[in-house]
Amino acid sequence: MNRQVIAAPDGAPPAGCYSPAIRAGDLVFISGQGPLDPATGRVVPGTVAEQTTLTLTNLAAIAEAAGGSLSDAVKITVYLADIADFAEFNTAYAAVMPSPPPARTTVAAGLNGILVEIDAILHLPGEAR
Repeated sequence: MNRQVIAAPDGAPPAGCYSPAIRAGDLVFISGQGPLDPATGRVVPGTVAEQTTLTLTNLAAIAEAAGGSLSDAVKITVYLADIADFAEFNTAYAAVMPSPPPARTTVAAGLNGILVEIDAILHLPGEAR
């Protein structure tokens, strides 16, 4: 099986030794995305709702670069710096995600300088684009 690296043309560069996304067959595995300004690669401060919206925008840009969209997401994992922010996060998430939403897991995590990080698995049937 071929592995194809996917990156959004105007997306923030990875902050470490990883690919923004990998396509393997019909699946696209998008690495954890955060509230980064794609032009500078810097964290954009804000509320958990604001950071969630920006993070989903960054995730959508990579999905689009792979030839898909958030509608193709089958599994999302969300990492919150503080699980007490869940309600605010969930409202912002629901405003952006298509219906029906994908399967999702949300966990509290020791994030460094951000309030939310989100990764995704997309299903894109057909040949690699």
